[in-house]
Amino acid sequence: MTTLSHPGDALSRRQRTVYILILGALTALGPFTIDLYLPAFPRIAEELHTSDAAVQLTLTATTIGFGIGQLIIGPWSDTIGRRIPLLVASSLHVIASLGVILAPSVELVAVMRVGQGVGAAAGSVVALAMVRDLFGGKPLVRMLSRLALVNGLAPVLAPLIGSQLLRVMDWRGVFVFLAGYGVFVLVATAVFLVETLPAEARRTTGRVSVLDRFRALFRDRVFLGAALIGGMVFSSILSYVSSSPFLLQDLYGIDPQQFGLLFGLNSFGLLVAVQVSARLVPRIGAAWVLAIGTSSIALSGAALVVAAHLGNGPLTVIVPFFFLVSSCGLCFPCIQVLTLANHGTEAGTAASLTGAANAAIAGLVSTIPGFIGLTSGAPVGWVVLAAMTVATASLWLLVRPWSVPPLAD
Repeated sequence: MTTLSHPGDALSRRQRTVYILILGALTALGPFTIDLYLPAFPRIAEELHTSDAAVQLTLTATTIGFGIGQLIIGPWSDTIGRRIPLLVASSLHVIASLGVILAPSVELVAVMRVGQGVGAAAGSVVALAMVRDLFGGKPLVRMLSRLALVNGLAPVLAPLIGSQLLRVMDWRGVFVFLAGYGVFVLVATAVFLVETLPAEARRTTGRVSVLDRFRALFRDRVFLGAALIGGMVFSSILSYVSSSPFLLQDLYGIDPQQFGLLFGLNSFGLLVAVQVSARLVPRIGAAWVLAIGTSSIALSGAALVVAAHLGNGPLTVIVPFFFLVSSCGLCFPCIQVLTLANHGTEAGTAASLTGAANAAIAGLVSTIPGFIGLTSGAPVGWVVLAAMTVATASLWLLVRPWSVPPLAD
């Protein structure tokens, strides 16, 4: 007789598919919130009579809200369950999206973008926590990779949809779409998702203070190292995200539709890399795959710097950007596994702390290329190299790949 070690082992294939699709839609709310309006950056700057750097700060505002929201919603979901935080935060996202539509200035856009970030945070944190509620060991890796497969479509589709929306409406129409997407995930959560954190688990967790849960995480060097690496990887990809519209459209004259296609191609590379990573992790271990991924990101950053000195055409950023984004895809499943595998009893808190660190670090770091001046891809390359220096130190000094035990079956 087979013993079910995790609740998710009892789910049928159909039930798992439903969870993957809905949880994937929830986690995709964050990437859609970030990526959908990227092709509109130059138009926003023109209409609101502001600078490129100020428009980039609206992206930073989103990541700050994303980080704050995760710090609040993750521990909250460990205490009262997963559904209520999802419903409340998704409602906030819809309200903030409507606020952006009506905002007359870039300052008010930034304020509303903070609200959007807070609202989108629940989808990211709680979806991961629900997967951890249901699965462990190698099944956890498989579910996270499938979730990433669904979620990976968001960066592919978002700029393509955004660029097509800009053909028939102004930039505010992009946020009409985001408000509609928020309504969709709100209804899907209310109708299809059941509570995955049982009452007895909530009572057990509730007897442990939020401070105690954070203390348990900070005492785990593998968690700390993986979370810091996650912040550096996310900083690298967000530097690309925030800089690419200005580099490709303003500097090299690529139109919004071409930009959407290039962005989608890069995101497809990320999607493939995520699945490659998921297949490698059970074989060689998450920490060793992370070593490969961070080294490849560093090489991509170096390529941006070198290419900028050899020429100034669009290929000097297009090719390195593709390998940069794909290399980040190798890292993402590994970071999730290393931060969640040993923290089932505080999965929401672990996901929230990781996500908040990613958002806070990346939100600050990703603005640096814009303030340096985007006359080539070199500023992005230097930021990536600096981030990977920190990531490499964290990997070998904190995570220590040789000390991480293999995943259970």
